[in-house]
Amino acid sequence: MTPTHLDVSAGDRVLDYTRRFQRFHEDVVVPLEVELARQKVGTPWQPALDDAGRMHPQVWQARREVQRRAAAAGLYAPHIPVSLGGGGFSRMEMMHVEEFVYHTSGLGLGLAALAWTEGPAPHLVHAGAAVRRDFVEPLMSGEITAAFANTEPDAGSDVLGMRTRAERRGSGWVLSGRKAWITNAPYCDAAQVVAVTEPGAGTRSLTMFLVEADRPGFRRGPDNRTILDDGMTGELILENVQVPDENRIGEVGQGFAIAMTFINWRRVCRGGMCAGWNRLLVERAVRYAKARQYGGEPIAALQSVRHQLADMEADRYSARATSLMAQAELDELGPFAVPLAPAARRLISVLKVVNDEAFFRIADRAVQIHGAAGLRLGSVEEKLFRLARNLRIPAGTVEIQRNAIARELVAGA
Repeated sequence: MTPTHLDVSAGDRVLDYTRRFQRFHEDVVVPLEVELARQKVGTPWQPALDDAGRMHPQVWQARREVQRRAAAAGLYAPHIPVSLGGGGFSRMEMMHVEEFVYHTSGLGLGLAALAWTEGPAPHLVHAGAAVRRDFVEPLMSGEITAAFANTEPDAGSDVLGMRTRAERRGSGWVLSGRKAWITNAPYCDAAQVVAVTEPGAGTRSLTMFLVEADRPGFRRGPDNRTILDDGMTGELILENVQVPDENRIGEVGQGFAIAMTFINWRRVCRGGMCAGWNRLLVERAVRYAKARQYGGEPIAALQSVRHQLADMEADRYSARATSLMAQAELDELGPFAVPLAPAARRLISVLKVVNDEAFFRIADRAVQIHGAAGLRLGSVEEKLFRLARNLRIPAGTVEIQRNAIARELVAGA
């Protein structure tokens, strides 16, 4: 049963963070966005791409500047445990933080102030002393960026179908394989690579390793142009890459559980991310409907438009309410525990599928209300529609989430 005593309000620590982020956004982010606009190199959400199809270097450097300065201001990693130098915020606190950041930033550079896939993630509590010193510390300060290398050309949702291998060689390991659809592959300073160490051992067959990008045999493959068209996705190729055992993250055979910790982090972040963007889309749709004229009246007077606005708000509210309750329950269960409680697995999947689908419906209606203006390439509505469509696949498709929800329901019946 769902607990009845859960507090879903934002506390003093969240309010302090949001005040500081607002100042950071005004003092640091906005001037950088103005400078990018002056340089005519695209926008943070629709960057110009170079000949290789990668994000324009000036846009990338602007994002890196925001990351470094956010880290210095104590804004970059509130979600990371205090033991790793982070803020130690709970998932409930992060829900409110993420909602504020995504609503305030929209699609701008401010999003880089809060660590995403290329930054520190909760699974790094399993890193040993050497990895913490050489990788986690500079990652936390924004000095370097990372990639999470799990997906392969023929292994996406079927994680256990991956072919990348790590074989014992003396006191270290030799890794060979190919990873695809990897965010930050073109730029990462190091990759967290999941590889098979014991074929046929099921969920104990995988282990995670830190692989620095300057190691012999590590190279960047072709870019993967996606619906986002942001120049940040590509392939990583490992050809007999040697790493010491101290580069292992977690125990041998623990790679599946640790990889799922990372993936589940991306899933639970949907709550605040989608809440922020949904609120932005609803606000913009209402403003546009009140301003746009049809037959001498604003289109907001038309019942067909009013119903679309009402449906957007119903989706926004219900997804946000689901997220708040789920995050609070997850804090009690342990959102990143290894092993993860079955009830937590179910809640994480519920959170992701509800937000993915509500966000998609809201973005779709936002484009419709804006009409031709919503179809303009690079508009907020057009880009968020593409983002919404994209989100239903990474970190486990919505179909996989439904399978997981049903499996836990049936097993617990």
